[in-house]
Amino acid sequence: MFDYSLAHWLAFLSAAILLNLSPGPDIAFILGHTMRGGKRAGFSALFGVWSGACLHVLMAALGLSAVLAASALAFSAVKWLGAAYLVWLGIQALRGGDNGPMNATGEEMAAARIYRQGILVSLLNPKVAIFFLAFLPQFVVEGAGPAWAQLMLHGGLIIAVAAFIEPPLVLLGGRLADALRRNAKIGRWLDRSLGALFVALGVRLALSSR
Repeated sequence: MFDYSLAHWLAFLSAAILLNLSPGPDIAFILGHTMRGGKRAGFSALFGVWSGACLHVLMAALGLSAVLAASALAFSAVKWLGAAYLVWLGIQALRGGDNGPMNATGEEMAAARIYRQGILVSLLNPKVAIFFLAFLPQFVVEGAGPAWAQLMLHGGLIIAVAAFIEPPLVLLGGRLADALRRNAKIGRWLDRSLGALFVALGVRLALSSR
């Protein structure tokens, strides 16, 4: 089981690295929160997006992602929900609802909220579901085990590769954010920039097609 050639692993890992280095809504969401709230907010967003990605992998293995690929109505419904959610997050950030010092309890609540946002941002992007559905089956090898198990393995490894690439970006962005946010005007500018980013991502998702 899971008996693959060296060429298979080289092709898959090369693709996984390139995929994780490519900029997209998930990376923008993570870095946006990092610049706005520092490392704690960045890692909360990171774990949220990873959790959403794990659910996408599970849906691909179970064949649920095929529903989005086959149904224009299902795709459109998820797309518009995701776009509306991103725009709503952007409006909240533009209003600066989280400005000001927070105590430990407030920081925990903010981290949990950002984590949940990360899950939803990932789940409500139907293009991610269709991507996993299109990408992962290319690495299913006959005789290497059940197809669903191979899909789960390779999907999990994509997230594992992300664990080597994305955390350093959060750490670097967090150090920069900590320095910038000492200035209240820059802090407000970061809030507005994050809000504008989310609105732009929402509009981009709304205009996308399968």
